[in-house]
Amino acid sequence: MTILFLHGWTSTPGGLKPTYLKDHGHEVLNPALPDDDFEEAVRIAQKEYDGGKPDVVVGSSRGGAGAMNLDSQNTPLVLLCPAWKRWGTATRVKPNTVILHSRADEVVPFADSEELIRNSGLLPGKLIEIGTEHRLADEESLKRMLEAVEGAVKLG
Repeated sequence: MTILFLHGWTSTPGGLKPTYLKDHGHEVLNPALPDDDFEEAVRIAQKEYDGGKPDVVVGSSRGGAGAMNLDSQNTPLVLLCPAWKRWGTATRVKPNTVILHSRADEVVPFADSEELIRNSGLLPGKLIEIGTEHRLADEESLKRMLEAVEGAVKLG
């Protein structure tokens, strides 16, 4: 499976989460996204999407906001603590979206993801509470991310 992974603000390609996905047998497209220009980050991500035709798009924090602002047609989204209120203009997600978020997130309030689920008319089960902080870097969060990615593709 091919995954487009959009990293968060002040993060870089090749971090823990995309490496975890790669180590579990997936091809991961992981472009470098500029911190100082959100629109350029979305353009870079769109170009990567258009050229790579990923099976799923994963966006972490600011990368989640980027994923929401892509023209990703029917490709499923897996959003990790999406910072949609800080970047971009999208306020809804498509039906084949899953959000993973920690209630203890110290950067992006969990309530933002609850609001996003409501705005989008999605069932509460599309928001998975996991982890103990913003990065979702613990083993259980990484496993749930992998399950969400693989499950999203199976559901189409």
